Amino acid sequence: MSEYHVPALLNETIDGLNIRPDGVYVDVTFGGGGHSKEILSHLGKNGKLLGFDQDEAAYNNRLDDERFIFVRSNFRYISNFLKYHGIEKVDGVLADLGVSSHHFDSADRGFSFRFDGNLDMRMNKKSTLSAEQIINSYPEEKLANLFYNYGELNNSRKLASAIVKARSQNKITTINELLEILQPFFRFEREKKDLAKAFQAIRIEVNNEMGTLKELLTQIPDLLNPGGRLAVITYHSLEDRLVKNFIRSGNMEGKIEKDFYGNVQTPLKAINNKPIIPTDEEVTTNPRARSAKLRVAEKVSERK
Repeated sequence: MSEYHVPALLNETIDGLNIRPDGVYVDVTFGGGGHSKEILSHLGKNGKLLGFDQDEAAYNNRLDDERFIFVRSNFRYISNFLKYHGIEKVDGVLADLGVSSHHFDSADRGFSFRFDGNLDMRMNKKSTLSAEQIINSYPEEKLANLFYNYGELNNSRKLASAIVKARSQNKITTINELLEILQPFFRFEREKKDLAKAFQAIRIEVNNEMGTLKELLTQIPDLLNPGGRLAVITYHSLEDRLVKNFIRSGNMEGKIEKDFYGNVQTPLKAINNKPIIPTDEEVTTNPRARSAKLRVAEKVSERK
């Protein structure tokens, strides 16, 4: 499991979940099972943990424990699968939204520009939309918006124009072919960071990551028991902003609504007002955790 993915902010996440030995918990991003294994170590014999992951590789990491249920599905369907397993409410939900080391280090999955390979980037190999399809079929304006909104790249229009021009000559099918198109637009000292942003933007679109995160968050208030915890680890500002807004307001825009008495109308309260970040020691041992931010929230009791 450690070779598949080293879990970021492990101890901080477990502390944030405030695990009850007899509670029911959900790890919606099972991956290598690192967080799940630690959650199980804090559960008693009557506790229960469900792990969600749509990737077939994660299925091979499932835990052999009668308290554990593996759900091979996207976490956007969390409510349906909990009902299927006879669960109405849970005591904690964990989402580690980062791409696993396994994905980045597998050349055939196409997540990293460090290797040549097919333009894929699908978390779920059964999905019909791939990076290759996006690069070769999206209109220029849609490509530009993708790079700007999901990659926060100011030269997004130039990137999109170059891709459209190149694909008019030959279909773009490999990572190296895409790199040849993108690299001239990035300064040498920022090349790796900007390429990472470009690949991030494509990956987010391929897997509808922002859309599925929104769907997850909107279900959380109805799934958590009063006092139940939500712990979310994000790796870029787009996700973090969304999670922060939802925790503080109960909606994606961060719009605060108050009742007649001036009380903020939100189903969650933040446990940490500022995100928890890795220590220098953790970043040294696990460099991929350097951009991780953890936010924890608790379901408030219903007002009578």
